[in-house]
Amino acid sequence: MEKKEDHACGSCAHFNSEGLKKLGVDTGGFDHIIAIAGNPNTGKSTVFNALTGLRQHTGNWPGKTVARAEGAYSYADKKYKLVDLPGTYSLLSTSQDEEVARNFILFGKPDVTIIVVDACRLERNLNLALQILEITDKAVLCLNLIDEAERNNITIDTRTLSRELGIPVVATSARYQRGIPELIQTVDEIASGKILCKPRKIKNVPKKILEAVTKLSGEIEAEFPDIPNSRWIAFRLLEGDNRIIEALKAGELV
Repeated sequence: MEKKEDHACGSCAHFNSEGLKKLGVDTGGFDHIIAIAGNPNTGKSTVFNALTGLRQHTGNWPGKTVARAEGAYSYADKKYKLVDLPGTYSLLSTSQDEEVARNFILFGKPDVTIIVVDACRLERNLNLALQILEITDKAVLCLNLIDEAERNNITIDTRTLSRELGIPVVATSARYQRGIPELIQTVDEIASGKILCKPRKIKNVPKKILEAVTKLSGEIEAEFPDIPNSRWIAFRLLEGDNRIIEALKAGELV
């Protein structure tokens, strides 16, 4: 993760909650689209509510029985549309929830994905985080429920975690608005390009599989020059993911 420019006033107006304007369901005319992803019971919806002012989910995803929630907020003269993805443990598309979450991150191409994890169960939650980082390089880890972690004498080195993942890490307690101003600023800086993320990628791949992925990834890029996730798509094609095969044939990935 690289930061293009440093801000000398780390605790000034950028971290002031007054810079946030909750817009509820007013999602028209937005500048950036933000996805919120995470395991169930991580406080993901509480983060969504803290940003948008909404208190309930409305509507379903097209053709699905999965609940869909959208909201918006404005910050630094920009309007952000938030999409609260279904809580899921994986992106392997074995359930409707997983398929909805994965397809939105892949096909919807959000400007930033907020990955909400439970600070008390970090190791369990990182599986999904690492899968998301295989798809997108614009993400922030929202280390939520930090107050509960502290009550249980759990200490997390956010700087080391950020360095290992290659993305910003922001500790929050969304129910008490703690860390929300910092999260807002971080999302803004990723969306605007002030922060450049370099996410951790899977490294322990057998040589033959890696060679096949590299070859197939090159062929995908040659056929679809603007495709942003050729390495991840190559992995899914080699695993016989029918949904990705169909999407590639239909041109949904570009």
